[in-house]
Amino acid sequence: MSYAERLDRLRAIPGADAIAIVPGANMRYFTGLNYHLSERPIIALVTSDGGLAFILPQLEVIRLQTRPDLAAQVFAWTDTDGYEGAFRAALDALGLRGRTLGVDGLTMRVTEWLTFQALDPSLRVRAVEREIMQIRARKTPDEIQRIRRAIQLSERALDRLLVWVQPGMTERAIAARLKDELAAQGCDDVAFEPLVQTGPNSALPHGTVTERALKADEFLLLDFGGKVDGYLADITRTFCLGAPTGDMQRIYDTVLAANEAARTAAGPGVAMGAVDRAARAVIEAAGYGPYFTHRTGHGLGLDGHEPIPQIAASVTDRLEPGMVFTIEPGIYIPDLGGVRIEDDVLVTETGLDVLTSYPRQLQRG
Repeated sequence: MSYAERLDRLRAIPGADAIAIVPGANMRYFTGLNYHLSERPIIALVTSDGGLAFILPQLEVIRLQTRPDLAAQVFAWTDTDGYEGAFRAALDALGLRGRTLGVDGLTMRVTEWLTFQALDPSLRVRAVEREIMQIRARKTPDEIQRIRRAIQLSERALDRLLVWVQPGMTERAIAARLKDELAAQGCDDVAFEPLVQTGPNSALPHGTVTERALKADEFLLLDFGGKVDGYLADITRTFCLGAPTGDMQRIYDTVLAANEAARTAAGPGVAMGAVDRAARAVIEAAGYGPYFTHRTGHGLGLDGHEPIPQIAASVTDRLEPGMVFTIEPGIYIPDLGGVRIEDDVLVTETGLDVLTSYPRQLQRG
């Protein structure tokens, strides 16, 4: 899908005379421009009548000039003059005074909106983040290929890391080595700061990396991913360098069965909540229900956590071909540790393509 086609889909969102996009994944998806969100406001205005305009600092105009295919109108501003004049000029030239501006409420900052509102109190706002994410949720073949590549490189990095890691190494040292391995395999960057959690720390679903040293016979949970051309991998595997206790093995086996149940349940036309419930039912039947404290998965693409699809029990929206998301059930027992097994999957026309291939059975050192 070309950027022109993506912009046309944005213009088709009803109830807005223009859609305002700020730097980040949305701007990259709809225009291919990877501007950095900073104290200098940059806004793309995609108007319903077919126009495209940018409010941006003068120093960033040269990058926009490399994209004549966008045929964008420019409202530039300098640090000396400030950005209010560029905002005013855009409102006037695009005929947006008193009209409705669609915004992604998850990314639009208050600063930009207050500037628009100060210049035109009659300007109305409409939240369109759901409509934007519905467009982005169905990945194109090119997007899928980039996600596949990010996953392949990430799994190679994990293989390399496990050759090296030993009890006695700290979480921080393991995380640093994992980042080095991702770079060595050819990832452009990390998808996010790796989570490396050992022993009882693995019982924190979103813990932080510490100086705690890994001990033999305890859990080592690694949640990580690389980035390729802006697209991300998000993989979690849990290991035991030594011999797990009976409780540890039961927890692991239960999470593995929950992961398998969710993968079996998912497919085109399936309610997103049904996938979560399939995983949750396994964990609850084993008596660990209170220790599964998060949703089963989330969308994946240019962002690590995309809100569509949302794999949570109450969601009735249905999976569609092209959607990429994670399946990541977990059990977290305080003072003992936690297990999470996370795969990245693609909904196809006929079923589910599991993009991750790293072994799921408990690997012991």
